Amino acid sequence: MTTIPQALESIYSSLSNDNDNLDTHIATLKSALAEQGTNTVEVDTAQLAQQNRQGRKYMQSYFKQRGVLVTFTK
Repeated sequence: MTTIPQALESIYSSLSNDNDNLDTHIATLKSALAEQGTNTVEVDTAQLAQQNRQGRKYMQSYFKQRGVLVTFTK
């Protein structure tokens, strides 16, 4: 069983490695979120490869298509 923080670390690592296995990590995150009874995750913008608005919106859209809603820390 993977925890949400572990799944997020895998996603951050994947994002910095040219999105390597990103869909697999999103699926892992989705199952970890389901165990907690939610489908929303808060992402640290400092960990993102593209921290600008366009990068954040693209990430939200990509994750939403896979069933995960993304919010960002301030």
